[in-house]
Amino acid sequence: MTGYPRWLWVPFAGALALLAVPLLGMLTRVAWSELPALLTSERALDALRLSLFTCTIATIVVVLLGMPTALLLARTDGWLTDLARTLVTVPMVLPPVVAGLALLVTFGRRGLIGQHLSAIGIEIGFTTTAVIIAQSFVSLPYLIISVEGALRSSSSELERVAATLGASPSRVFWRVTLPVIRPALASGTALAFARALGEFGATLTFAGSLQGTTRTLPLEIYLLRESDSDLALALALVLVVVAVGIVLLSTRLRGAQDV
Repeated sequence: MTGYPRWLWVPFAGALALLAVPLLGMLTRVAWSELPALLTSERALDALRLSLFTCTIATIVVVLLGMPTALLLARTDGWLTDLARTLVTVPMVLPPVVAGLALLVTFGRRGLIGQHLSAIGIEIGFTTTAVIIAQSFVSLPYLIISVEGALRSSSSELERVAATLGASPSRVFWRVTLPVIRPALASGTALAFARALGEFGATLTFAGSLQGTTRTLPLEIYLLRESDSDLALALALVLVVVAVGIVLLSTRLRGAQDV
């Protein structure tokens, strides 16, 4: 192991303090004795059920769309690929409210596509479907970037050998490519789920906040922060615990990929 300047420990400690102290501060304010009652209240259960349902569907959509996209980005070159990669990255840096506005003017009742769907009786804006679309929009890049990075760092020699032996492209994908990048796929899926679970701005702008229909955990916490701070903190604790668990899982899976 190479040496490093000892002064690096100072900004290291500062970074950890900046990240950990606010979380510890929140834990000191949680009403632990009332936690079971708070988490089993009607509003909490509605938000929990809706978040788990929409995040699960959104994650399935992300995997189905993201895996092929990552493979094509990793195995092709050219300006079109660069353009596609840029487009994939944009939702990660776009303000969530802007993402929600873009979805609203596209799929809303008077939107570019939504107006035609509305004419045949299909409404997307301010529905549970809108929540799923918003979550998929913001979380898709996390899976694509994770899987593409694994594909680019892994050797394609086995794929070429399998193709030389007569395996079809689909067989090569299922029997060679997918097993090699399975840890990265699992890691990216976990990160996408976590991002979908924490989505707030795009969901609020595009889907609104209707209890039992579009009001996910982050939206419920936002509404409760002044009217019922104990319940808001209890729900926030759920998100923190889930986020920590998913990040730990993702880290372990990424470690398996590196090995």
